[in-house]
Amino acid sequence: MRSALGLYLYFFKIGWFTFGGGWSIVAQMQADFVEREKKITSEELMDIVSVGRSLPGTMIGNAAYLFGYHTCGVLGGVLSVFGIITPPLVILSIVTLFYKAFRDNVYVARALVGVRAVVAPIILSAVWKLQKTGTKLKFPMYLALLAAACVLSLIFDVSSVLVVLMGVAVGVIYHLTERKKGEEQE
Repeated sequence: MRSALGLYLYFFKIGWFTFGGGWSIVAQMQADFVEREKKITSEELMDIVSVGRSLPGTMIGNAAYLFGYHTCGVLGGVLSVFGIITPPLVILSIVTLFYKAFRDNVYVARALVGVRAVVAPIILSAVWKLQKTGTKLKFPMYLALLAAACVLSLIFDVSSVLVVLMGVAVGVIYHLTERKKGEEQE
């Protein structure tokens, strides 16, 4: 297992590349901790991310704490959070100092366009890998719920909170139905 200091250094290293939000880091955690080191399963990572998204604050900060706690206790959680927030804090401090120069710099604008183009496939890769373990629903049902959530959010402008709560309700109903089917078969 990694030490608490090792977790700080790991999250400090990947914290420099959080472009696109926490999903790019989830993809890196998937590659490092699930596929390469086999420290956690895909299900455990999905649970960490799900709980991290459900709590106030940033998803990746919450996920870093939960992973660090899972690996090395409270100290591991705290140092993981400090590791993940230090690089953006440094970058934002520099950008703030030189904001006027960055704001109008054509090279900075072009670099950000390139970063945005690269982030999308990284996020899609993480979503694709995690969706396999993220739900027990059959694929057509899963796709129908995804489509319904998109339609509610994008076309009918339903609050994201309400869409998530509806997803929770569907998940609970599905679980209870499946459990009842299992009891009837026994």
